[in-house]
Amino acid sequence: MTRSGKEGLILGGSDRKLHFVAVTACATGVAHTYMAAEQLEKLAKEYNFSIKIETQGVLGIKNKITSKDIEESDLVIIASDIMIDSPLRFEGFRVINVKISSLLIHPAEVMSQIKRIINQPKGKVIDI
Repeated sequence: MTRSGKEGLILGGSDRKLHFVAVTACATGVAHTYMAAEQLEKLAKEYNFSIKIETQGVLGIKNKITSKDIEESDLVIIASDIMIDSPLRFEGFRVINVKISSLLIHPAEVMSQIKRIINQPKGKVIDI
C-alpha cells in the first residue's frame, strides 16, 4: 500500500517500482498539455510509479523521451488530442492512448486501463 492507501501497481509479481513514459499534447499546445502532465504526475505519486513526461506544446518539445527511456519503461501513455511528434518510436511497447479530457475528468478510468494493460505482452495498445 502507498501512503495514500491506494494499491500500487505490480508487474508480473515483481516488487520493483514501475516506470512509465508519457507524451502530452493538445491542439493549441498551451494549458491542456501541461494540465495533463500535472494529472499524470499526481497519479504517479498516488499509485507509486515513476514517470517521465514529454510535453509537446507551443514552446516546442520539452523533457524529450529518449530511446533509453522507452526501453526502460513498462508502459507508454500518450495523452493527446492531436498527432504527436515521432509516434513510431513507441511501436512494440505497451501503449495507452487517451484523450486529454478523459485523463482530466476520469483519472480513475485511466488507472483502471493501466492496471489492465500492465501485465499484457509488449506491443499491446489500448485506446481510451
